[in-house]
Amino acid sequence: MKVIRQLAGDRPITHFGSREAAVRGVTREGYVVVMEIGPGGVLGRHPATVAQLFVVLSGSGWVSGPDGERVDVAAGEAALWEAGEEHESGSHEGMTALVVESERLDL
Repeated sequence: MKVIRQLAGDRPITHFGSREAAVRGVTREGYVVVMEIGPGGVLGRHPATVAQLFVVLSGSGWVSGPDGERVDVAAGEAALWEAGEEHESGSHEGMTALVVESERLDL
């Protein structure tokens, strides 16, 4: 598991009078969902079928990889699991995450 503390954009957006804005491509093909984990909720341990990026949009919680060690994550942070990697996530107070699954993630 890789924990990403800052998902900064790597390509500046300058069109239409834009400023201080950037974008980072993640994948051209994939499956994207918004996941809600309620207070005390857990998404049980399972293997990632493909690479999976778990981006915390709001709230906070924890993620774990193959070793089962829980790592705290908060809004603006993310976890990346590779295909086949056992993982789990949960929250004491609730969190919302954007989950991107793809054969290839460009991070």
